[in-house]
Amino acid sequence: MGPQTIPPSRSGPDLETTVSLLTLVRQGDTQARERLFRRYLPVLTRWARGRLPSSARDLAETDDLVQVTLVRAMAHLDRFESRHEGAFLAYLRHALLNAVRDEIRRSRRRPTRKSLDPGIADPHRSAVEEAIGNEALERYEAALIELSEDQREAVILRLEFGMTHPEIAAAMFKPSANAARMVVARALVRVVEAMSEFRP
Repeated sequence: MGPQTIPPSRSGPDLETTVSLLTLVRQGDTQARERLFRRYLPVLTRWARGRLPSSARDLAETDDLVQVTLVRAMAHLDRFESRHEGAFLAYLRHALLNAVRDEIRRSRRRPTRKSLDPGIADPHRSAVEEAIGNEALERYEAALIELSEDQREAVILRLEFGMTHPEIAAAMFKPSANAARMVVARALVRVVEAMSEFRP
């Protein structure tokens, strides 16, 4: 799975930062809301591919779930502190993960269908699922909770969204790619340690 990146902070009228867009959205700028929506919709849709099992995916298409989650997240921006690009992506990822879990729980309460449209099923797994396997995802999520906010964002940006160290540095306002690399490396060590200690 290729990199799934968000443009790093740059200057210019067409290259607004997420933080500046969030400020405009909070001031009621509907065009800024649309620009922010268009920026994150493809990124989150790619992330969500493979997260919904086929038994749940016939109830809610992944694209629809992502759009609904993004609309809801935008409606509750007062709960989010816009520190930098990476923080907003981690916030959206958390909201989407909760929506995916809700959809899975809903699908388990309904009778199983005899057949599913094969066109609905997405055979691709997320980057994290490919790396650690489905059975380890619960331990991975528990490990993320143990990290500091910065470390959690760094791991999510690197593992789940495929961002490079220079992109992570730009998204998290780190002074250099090496600084971002160090944050990622230390966070990954903590993830491995926490995963080895956690028992579902």
